[in-house]
Amino acid sequence: MKKFLLLILAISPITSAFSQADNEALKFKLNESGSHYFQATLLNQTWLRSTENNPGTTVEGNLESQSTDIGLRRTRMQLFGQITDRTFIYFQFGQNNFNAQYNSTSNRKIAPFFHDALGEYRISDKNQLKVGGGLSIISGLSRFSQPSIGTITTMDVPVFAQTTVDQIDQFSRKLSVYVRGQIGHWDYRYILSDPFPITSNGQTPPALAPVSNFALKGHNLQHQAYLIYQFFDQESHTTPYMTGSYLGTKKIVNIAAGAIYQKDAMWNKQVSSPDTTYQNMVHWAIESFVDIPLNKEKHSALNAYIGYFNTNYGTNYLRYNGVMNPANGTTATAANSISGQGPVYGNSYPMFGTGSVVYTQIGYLLPSKNASMSNRWMPYASATLASYDRLHGFSSNTYNAGINYYIQGNKSKLSLDFQNRPSFLVNQGELVKGQRLNSVTLQFQLFI
Repeated sequence: MKKFLLLILAISPITSAFSQADNEALKFKLNESGSHYFQATLLNQTWLRSTENNPGTTVEGNLESQSTDIGLRRTRMQLFGQITDRTFIYFQFGQNNFNAQYNSTSNRKIAPFFHDALGEYRISDKNQLKVGGGLSIISGLSRFSQPSIGTITTMDVPVFAQTTVDQIDQFSRKLSVYVRGQIGHWDYRYILSDPFPITSNGQTPPALAPVSNFALKGHNLQHQAYLIYQFFDQESHTTPYMTGSYLGTKKIVNIAAGAIYQKDAMWNKQVSSPDTTYQNMVHWAIESFVDIPLNKEKHSALNAYIGYFNTNYGTNYLRYNGVMNPANGTTATAANSISGQGPVYGNSYPMFGTGSVVYTQIGYLLPSKNASMSNRWMPYASATLASYDRLHGFSSNTYNAGINYYIQGNKSKLSLDFQNRPSFLVNQGELVKGQRLNSVTLQFQLFI
């Protein structure tokens, strides 16, 4: 932690260099009025992090109880535009989770890829009905299943809401056709997706077992639906991505519900039976989102969210995951850890599973005489309260608290985040809770 704090002090003077920046969007008019346009945006999120590692963690062959690493959480380029009165096109290219251990066993140069590539046609005069298709993150479960990562309130999104990330999708993106729109107070979307086979995710598939995993045989389309009721202002509707915070510029109070269904997506096999059992994957969620100005004279604002998620991947499914994992190995074995469900080393913990999750967050944009979003502060806190069947009654709760310093809104900001997460061990065949572990992360975001 000492080295981490010294690095924070070393880079803090750079913030003043960006406080006077006034970057304009890279937007090109395609007609005289500008109603037809093509636009480019660039985003980079750099992390400096200190992490207490899971027991038995190794980094390049050495046991490490703690790691300090630097990485690129996200590096993205968006290209999009209103090409005609009714035709919209969108591309996103970039990479994620790039640190010293990323792809360290092969070629570190192959990571960037297309996240999105879609075309959309607006059938109605306004936003009542749009149809589109391509490679897209558009989802039916929750606003955090399709987040606008440049505008999120907390330093990072609750990744569990991207339920099949890098399993049967490409970093949460699927090949899909969809309809979406806004009618009065209602905002809706329906998506028909063609998932990727689990065999193409770059990992060795687990063997058939009594616990469910994604099926290696068979293929079915995935259905998704999402419905929002907006009490006051309507949310942005340019892209399928959903804004994290409007920083008090809108009065948003919403309730929403969503679902994902895929027939026979999962399979398992009991030891005593020769037959393979297929199971449907069914997720649903209900949620409420609030983003409102509190005091117009002092320019303060509230951002809050609560959601309940019921996730069913089949019998006792559980998946460990660690964001931009700082480690690459472990001395743990099947005898003393939950095996076969992803890496148990580094910062991994049970992130996905059959069961239920309550996620909540709150952020408060502090009062200021300054009406602009330069030199503003927003403290926040979040909690992920997960109960997964495979953990036999133990909870997998994760807590985050931090603060955003908006140098110039979301164009240039620093975020300092503290996370407390669970760990689990197996002792003589019995699952037991390990010690809770912490990490501290400083993020520097630039968004043009």
